[in-house]
Amino acid sequence: MTTGFDRPTDSMRSRRATALQRYDRAVSSDPYRLPKSVRPTDYRLTIEPDLDGETFSGWVQIDAVVDETIPTVVLNNDGLSISAASLTSNGQTIGCEPRCSPDHERLELVPPAAIEPGPITIELVFDGRFNEQLVGLYLSRFTDDAGATHKLATTQFEAAHARKCFPCWDEPEFKATFALTLVIDGGLDAVANSPEVARTALDDGRQRLEFAPTMKMSTYLVAFVVGPLEATDPVDVDGTPLRIVHIPGKGHLTAYALEVGAFSLRYFTEYFGLPYPDQKLDLVAIPDFAFGAMENLGCVTFREVILLIDPERATQPELQRTADVVNHEVAHMWFGDLVTMKWWNGLWLNEAFATFMEMRCTDAFRPDWQRWTDFGLSRSEAFDTDALATTRPIEYEVVSPADADGMFDILTYEKGAAVVRMMEQYLGEDRFRAGIRRYMAQHQFANAETTDLWDALEEETGEPVRRIMDSWIFQGGFPLVSVVPTETDLALAQTRMHYVGGGEGVDQTWIVPIRYRWKEPGRDEPRTARQLLENGDPAPLGVGREPEWLVANADGAGFIRTAYPDDLLETLAGLGSEELSPVERYALIDDAWAAVLADRKSTPAFLNLLEAMTGDTNRSVWQRLISGFARLKRLVDGEAKERLEDIAHDAMAPTLANLGLAPSPGDDDQRRQLRGDLVRALGTVANDPEIQEEAKRALATGRRNPELVDAALLAASVDVVAANGDEADFDDFVDSWHAATTPQEELRYLGALTDFPDPQLLTRVYQLILDGEIRSQNAPLLLRRAMFNRHAGRQTWSFVAENWDRLVELFAAGLIVRMLEGVVALDTPTDQESVAGFFAGRSVPTGTMTLTQILEKQRVQTALRQREADRLRRFLVA
Repeated sequence: MTTGFDRPTDSMRSRRATALQRYDRAVSSDPYRLPKSVRPTDYRLTIEPDLDGETFSGWVQIDAVVDETIPTVVLNNDGLSISAASLTSNGQTIGCEPRCSPDHERLELVPPAAIEPGPITIELVFDGRFNEQLVGLYLSRFTDDAGATHKLATTQFEAAHARKCFPCWDEPEFKATFALTLVIDGGLDAVANSPEVARTALDDGRQRLEFAPTMKMSTYLVAFVVGPLEATDPVDVDGTPLRIVHIPGKGHLTAYALEVGAFSLRYFTEYFGLPYPDQKLDLVAIPDFAFGAMENLGCVTFREVILLIDPERATQPELQRTADVVNHEVAHMWFGDLVTMKWWNGLWLNEAFATFMEMRCTDAFRPDWQRWTDFGLSRSEAFDTDALATTRPIEYEVVSPADADGMFDILTYEKGAAVVRMMEQYLGEDRFRAGIRRYMAQHQFANAETTDLWDALEEETGEPVRRIMDSWIFQGGFPLVSVVPTETDLALAQTRMHYVGGGEGVDQTWIVPIRYRWKEPGRDEPRTARQLLENGDPAPLGVGREPEWLVANADGAGFIRTAYPDDLLETLAGLGSEELSPVERYALIDDAWAAVLADRKSTPAFLNLLEAMTGDTNRSVWQRLISGFARLKRLVDGEAKERLEDIAHDAMAPTLANLGLAPSPGDDDQRRQLRGDLVRALGTVANDPEIQEEAKRALATGRRNPELVDAALLAASVDVVAANGDEADFDDFVDSWHAATTPQEELRYLGALTDFPDPQLLTRVYQLILDGEIRSQNAPLLLRRAMFNRHAGRQTWSFVAENWDRLVELFAAGLIVRMLEGVVALDTPTDQESVAGFFAGRSVPTGTMTLTQILEKQRVQTALRQREADRLRRFLVA
């Protein structure tokens, strides 16, 4: 028998030459994709982290299968030093020359002779340094109650950062098992994807922790955390042990996340019709974390502010955020971990579906929160990006790892989830779930393409799902669906929605699954129907020429904007909760503001609509009303601004009066939060001095004893006092930020530092950022918020521009573009020229496409000011 390193016989020579040529073409044709002729099956990985020296070393043994004769083995490596490399085939082990290609993050192992098809084992010894930008294997730091600083070693491998920790086939398609061993200091602890199966004390004072092999999974899901850790007692969730892992002293903040985690495990087990796919589930709170959370199989990592929470002192949005993110990550255990995309172009479905499922689960967990209504707020942000000429298709070609990192944006998460929700509502929830179960059963422990899901839904429902979804996935933008009167009926027609000032979008149509509802004269109950709107021609609805009313997007299910004739819009604006759902009433306001940006409606007309709808009592509708008043206020100054404040006050005050400033025993979460929203808006947007004084009193009481003030009212008071505060208040907020006893309280005071009206006070925030006293995960978002400060936005942009190189060095790459979202608030031609000129010769890490969208949004806002500011001023002071 010929070994893997023997010289080929004459009969093999031609076949091997052909295979080698094919392999060379595969290696050179795409420098970012690995050849598929070698597939890993099992990793045995040992990592020895040195937290004090901020370095690590490791050893990995990889079992793989070679499908054809190859001259070398190519895998991924980013920044690791390889000190030894060998390859075993057919019982023979030989050394290999390691050749690193830093530009393409590749490692090529060159043996002395070609490798024949069959099983092989690769062994590599390596070392590296901890990453400084919160990806790969990096350090997180925290200070204990005694003032001592401690370190954690933790991982963040998505999208393509496992290669920064160990050499591997770092692409989603190359699934394998992972058996991890950690050699760590004796006083530390560690958690990883799978359960610990052995712990051995070593002679040098360290300890060796061995973890069970995982199920087959992609490298981006490998995770471990090392440091001074504590864990809750495991909760048995139908056979799956669930824990919260955290730094010492935080155990009292874990009960709520445990409750949510247990609920979601049971919910998704039932929804997908499959058991939890692995052995245990740890939810791990990390002090420094660039994202919200990461769905590592069995070892999900989170920002502390999401996982550690006191439900008695948290607001409803803070509680909902925890539920949403925990549900999102637990959903990934099935959709993403068990069934995984083949390549990063499928990332959108991975994240969009988890976003969709998080809301489904949160809605089941707390129906009173009306999660699907609240989805309108985040969906609005996706609309605002997708109406741009610089939008992108949901799914597009991903070539490099940087392309993959750039996909973590509003279109992937929010538009993607909205499109999935649209299809679910069109097909019906039961039929949709049956299709999802079929897809999961067919592809578990494997990889899939986007079209595999559409095919499963088609097979289950008989509907043209792939044809519909392809029209949404592979082109950017979305339709404006207009209600058009005909001689005997009402019809729907679609055109591409775009804003004025950015760039004109091309003519497009979509296959739009429409659900509409209408009330016929003389009938007690409205009727609902559905149809596919397939081209730009008006499609008759069969509702007659003059129904009492018609909603073109029933329950807000479609990812569309709507436009109504003036008389029909006036009728809809006058309807209440008995006729229209909250999300439908929300959409009337949201679509009207989009019409202002598109120059199809004036700001005075929009203001009239706001005033007509202020009798509403739903919190989500009021959030959109408040946002509408706030956006109009940014357009005016002087007497006009004061007049707008008066109008906003008169619109909001009656609803707050009905609620009362003090909570009642029967108040539910929505009612409590609406009270806080109105106090915040009256104290800032409406500039009500009485509310501002009340906020000062509430905050003073709450700082002494938070249990004496309702959480929603206390959080609102923080924002009101900051927006009107002086230097003494600023100093108090700095003290409260440092003394905070929960992560939520800490972020409330920290974020509010950017709202103070004195620009000089914000220079202290800038210095805190440069000095590293504000965590790098929070600082970019603070600068974003500061740019929306009416008094200090331009100053903040100047700080960012002047310190650009330093900030890029300090912040995680994915957070840079989040910071830049704030320039949208700088809406004069001078601002626009300044920002555009600054980026003319600069690139943004992992955010090139998003930056072009931000710059277009700024042009849209600048055009809005030029077009509408004077008109609104004249209307207000006439």
